[in-house]
Amino acid sequence: MSITGIVLAAGAGTRMGTPKALLATPGGESWVAVACGLLLDAGCDRVVVVLGASASSVNVPTDASITTIVNADWASGMASSLRVGLKAAALEGSPGDAALVTVVDMPELPVAVARRVVASGAPLARAVFEGRPGHPVLIAAEHWAPISASVSGDHGARAYLDEHGVADVECGDLYDGHDVDR
Repeated sequence: MSITGIVLAAGAGTRMGTPKALLATPGGESWVAVACGLLLDAGCDRVVVVLGASASSVNVPTDASITTIVNADWASGMASSLRVGLKAAALEGSPGDAALVTVVDMPELPVAVARRVVASGAPLARAVFEGRPGHPVLIAAEHWAPISASVSGDHGARAYLDEHGVADVECGDLYDGHDVDR
C-alpha cells in the first residue's frame, strides 16, 4: 500500500501563545521534523506538511520525500488544513492508496501507534487511547473527496469517520494520546 503522510501544522497555537509548528523538543528537533519522521518511519512514502501561521519561520526538514504547502485559509480552522493536505496528496505524482494524518502537537507519539493504525488494513482507521479518538488517522483515497466536502470550521473528520465505519485501533497500551496544549 502506498501511503502519503500529512502533518497538520497550520494553527496559531493561541492557547500556547505561539504556533506549535515553531516549537522544538528539548534536544532541538522541531516538532514538524518529529512528525515527519514519525510518518516516514511508519511506512509513508512521502509527507505533506500543511503550514499556516508563521509559515515562513517554520523549520521543515529538507528531504525529497517531504513537501510543504501553506494553507492561506488556516485561520478558519483545522478543516481547511485537512482539505489542503488531502488535495496536495492527490495532486503530487501518483496519489497513492491512503493518507496517514497526524497533528504537529504530539511530539511524543511513538511510531508504534502509527504502525498499528496502518497495520489495521481498514480503509478508515484511527488511533484511540482508552476509547478516546485521536491521531493518527488513516484515510483511504476513495474517502479524500467526500471528507474534504464534509468538514468545516475547526472540526476534523470525526463525524465523517463515525458515520462511515471507522476502525478504532486501541493504542492506550502504547501512549496516552495527549497532545501538547499548554
